[in-house]
Amino acid sequence: MAPSLYWWAKDTHRGTPVVVKMENPNNWSMVELESPSEEDFMYTNDSVPKGGRNKNAKQLTWVLLLKAHKAAGCLTSIASTFFSLTSVIRRRVAAGRTDSTDTTEIENPAVKSRFYSCIKVFLWLSLLLLGFEMAAYFKGWHFGAPDLQLQYLYTLTSPLAVKSVFDSLYSNWVLIRMEYLAPPLQFLANVCIVLFLIQSLDRLILCLGCFWIKFKKIKPVCNQKIVDLESGDGDGYFPMVIVQIPMCNEKEVYQQSIAAVCNLDWPKGNLLIQILDDSDDPTTQSLINEEVNKWQQEGANIVYRHRVIREGYKAGNLKSAMNCSYVKDYEFVTIFDADFQPMPDFLKRTVPHFKDNEELGLVQARWSFVNKDENLLTRLQLINLAFHFEVEQQVNGIFLNFFGFNGTAGVWRIKALEDSGGWLERTTVEDMDIAVRAHLKGWKFVFLNDVECQCELPESYEAYRKQQHRWHSGPMQLFRLCIPDIIQSKISIWKKGNMIFLFFLLRKLILPFYSFTLFCIILPMTMFIPEATLPTWVVSYVPATMSFLNILPAPKSFPFIVPYLLFENTMSVTKFNAMISGLFQLGSAYEWVVTKKSGRSSEGDLSSLVEKHPKHQRGSSEPNLVEMREEIKKQEQRADRKKKHNRIYTKELTLAFLLLTASARSLLSAQGIHFYFLLFQGISFLLVGLDLIGEQVE
Repeated sequence: MAPSLYWWAKDTHRGTPVVVKMENPNNWSMVELESPSEEDFMYTNDSVPKGGRNKNAKQLTWVLLLKAHKAAGCLTSIASTFFSLTSVIRRRVAAGRTDSTDTTEIENPAVKSRFYSCIKVFLWLSLLLLGFEMAAYFKGWHFGAPDLQLQYLYTLTSPLAVKSVFDSLYSNWVLIRMEYLAPPLQFLANVCIVLFLIQSLDRLILCLGCFWIKFKKIKPVCNQKIVDLESGDGDGYFPMVIVQIPMCNEKEVYQQSIAAVCNLDWPKGNLLIQILDDSDDPTTQSLINEEVNKWQQEGANIVYRHRVIREGYKAGNLKSAMNCSYVKDYEFVTIFDADFQPMPDFLKRTVPHFKDNEELGLVQARWSFVNKDENLLTRLQLINLAFHFEVEQQVNGIFLNFFGFNGTAGVWRIKALEDSGGWLERTTVEDMDIAVRAHLKGWKFVFLNDVECQCELPESYEAYRKQQHRWHSGPMQLFRLCIPDIIQSKISIWKKGNMIFLFFLLRKLILPFYSFTLFCIILPMTMFIPEATLPTWVVSYVPATMSFLNILPAPKSFPFIVPYLLFENTMSVTKFNAMISGLFQLGSAYEWVVTKKSGRSSEGDLSSLVEKHPKHQRGSSEPNLVEMREEIKKQEQRADRKKKHNRIYTKELTLAFLLLTASARSLLSAQGIHFYFLLFQGISFLLVGLDLIGEQVE
């Protein structure tokens, strides 16, 4: 047996020796360390095979001690993180700043109060039922998953049985559940499941369409080749183009956006840049005006426009600019939000698609993000927006020639804007509004997935929450207004059905409705009314599959698939509230809140700007960019000290306790998948409710 043992041992990795240098018990270093193999404990000093080497007992002791030291260090780190988090939560609670104290909140206080009160009723009811169910559990009323099994069923069927007061009370509660509460709850759950499956099928079809586009390498092709302006080729297609940058008090990003559009590779005689400033801060106005003057001295055809009466927000700003008398000399208009930085060849890759295509009204480019890895919140946003552009916009553009205009990084034919009625201030989604009206007039759209324009993602939950409220309230406002126009339009029935049932109802109304109702209300309620059930595949398998499909366009985000699933359900509270507000015109649904920008990429852009344009015209004063940046930074610091802080979000926090209470109840019925889902979803709501996701303010 020994030779065969030695032969087996010879081919087995033995590990490398461990060298420990120790000057004193408190000062030691490790040169090389590897876990001991099984053979290290197999041989004694007298039975070491030829060529083998025995491990010293003290050496192995040091290995175990060092590993114990490393484990203790990890535990210490976890403990310090936990105490730090506890300290942050304590300070945040002590500060008393909640979303209800936010004077700029876009929701009406009365509407918020009613919605919050409903959630609180569910919470207190669940807490009461949890105590009741725990008492029943210890009395012997055990529930087995997935079917309800009552140990004391005789209390329901035998009127002669001797029942305690609690057993009598609980048996009556079971009867009420079975006859009155479970049927409507199960019906609502079934309706939400059907909607969930329909929406999941729609998402699957979109993904298959995207796969087909990739497989067949389908992409929009323009009739004009890109021409190098420096080559002197006079046969290029260079129509008259206006570039508009609407902005409002966005001093963090104005320099980089103005620099980017002034460096667009297009004949200067055929390009006009409009800086549409709605700022009410005099300092910001002067800084933007000074930046425009600097670029005018550089030779750029750029003008500064400031409105005294700021009606209609962004739509009113764009409408005012289009009313200028010189607009009639231009054929196309390109729009960039203040944080967007187009590449120099942006117009040369988008405008040629209009040549010899008189039915084309819009060319939309996709977005890329300079701060996508800034924090967990921006990483989760990247997953959503990557799917939106890569799948939704691309598939709709290829197969339907229609999609929602993203409000920026797009080129419009001015004739299409005028034919559709121009910019209207009737909703907070003026971009979607003009796209719908243009589609009803027969104009076609093209989405260019390979043309990117850099921008920023909101880094704080407060900014992201307000942005999402506007994005989900506006479409419902628009749906109410344009449904008669859609029905009466001359487009085909197929296009009418697509716009009503897919574009508006399924993707804008049904999605936030079932997401909030099914996972935040019905699921926890089924823990207290177990006669109504949700199948395991609804709770885990289908959501996991949909999350996997959503994350495909951003494969580097795959490690965040579980946080993404939980966070999307968490955001359903804001989206559902916004959807109801817009659909029934509740609260301040028509108020516009500018998304907060950080301007993280401005430093690099300004540096490249200084390097690219070191010379200025004779007689002009060279602007001191360093002093300008320092002035802006000081203003931001003063503003931060006054306004910037983290909040506690009451609705999310209340739902966190509701879900955690339901997870505790699920333990009594031994529902494993439901317990884990409720637990982690409750933790997700807790983190968001305490504003621990996104930018943290010291």
